[in-house]
Amino acid sequence: MEKYFQIIQESYQGYFNYLKNEIIFPDWDNYFYGLIAISLVVFVLELLFPWRKNQKVLRKDFWLDLFYLFFNFFLLNLILLIALSNLTEQLINDFLSLFGVQLSSIQLFSLSELPKPLSLFLFFIISDFVQWNVHRLLHTVPFLWKIHQTHHSVKEMGFAAHFRYNWMEPIVYKTILYVPIILIGGFQLEDVFIVHFISIAIGHLNHANLGWDYGYLKYLLNNPKMHIWHHSKKIPNKNGINFGISLSLWDYLFKTNYIPSDGKNIELGFDQDEQFPKDFLEQELYPIKK
Repeated sequence: MEKYFQIIQESYQGYFNYLKNEIIFPDWDNYFYGLIAISLVVFVLELLFPWRKNQKVLRKDFWLDLFYLFFNFFLLNLILLIALSNLTEQLINDFLSLFGVQLSSIQLFSLSELPKPLSLFLFFIISDFVQWNVHRLLHTVPFLWKIHQTHHSVKEMGFAAHFRYNWMEPIVYKTILYVPIILIGGFQLEDVFIVHFISIAIGHLNHANLGWDYGYLKYLLNNPKMHIWHHSKKIPNKNGINFGISLSLWDYLFKTNYIPSDGKNIELGFDQDEQFPKDFLEQELYPIKK
C-alpha cells in the first residue's frame, strides 16, 4: 500500500511543479498558454464572424464556461486525473505481473515505429473513433447521461462551452481510451501534444458562434453547423445524433448524422433542463445525488 500512496504523492508533486513551470516558463509545447492562444483566436473569430448576431458577446454563462475551461484543463488534472492515471497504470502492471506478463508485452504493435506523420495520423483516427463511441455511450447509458447532462446544459453556444463538462466525464473517456492506447502505445509526449491541440482547436470551433460547415469537408470534419444540432433540445430520437468529436466521418458512416436545416436559432438543452443546477458546484455533484 505504501507504494501506491507514494505514487499518488509523487503525482501531485510532479503535476504541481509541471503546472507551475508551464505558467512561469513558456515553451513551444506549453499547454497553459497553448489553450489561451487557441481560445483567443476562436473568440476573435466569433467577434469577426458572429453567426447568431443577436447573441451577446458575453453570452449567457460565459464566465461559468470560462471557469470550466481552466478548471477541467488544469485543476482537474491536479486534483484527480494525473494521480488516478498513474495509480491505474501501476495497478494494471501489478495485476499482470501475477501472471508473469508485462504491460509492454501485450502491445499488438507500436505506431511510433512508423514514420511520424503516419503514426500521428493513425493515432488521431483511432483515438477519435474510440471517443466517438464513448460519446454515444454517454447518451445511451442512463448514469453516463446524468454525467453528460452538464455539457448539454449550455443554452447559448460559444467556444468555452467546449469545456463545460462534469469531472467524471474525462474519467469515462480516459478509462475506455486507455485500452487501445496500451495496444498501440509507444508515443512521445510531444506527439500526444500535437494531436491533443488539433482536437481542442476543432472542438472550440464546433462550439463557437460561427456558421461554418467547411463545404465538402463537412463530411470529414465536425463543424459548428453540425454540432449545434447535437445540442438541440428537440432531436429525432432519444439516443442523440451527431456524436462526432473531431471527425464527422463516423456519423455519416454509421447513419447518426442529422442536419435538417442550418440550426441557427434552434433551442439548446434537453428535456426539463430548467430543473438542472445552475452553479458550478451543484453541477459537479449532480450525477451522484439522488
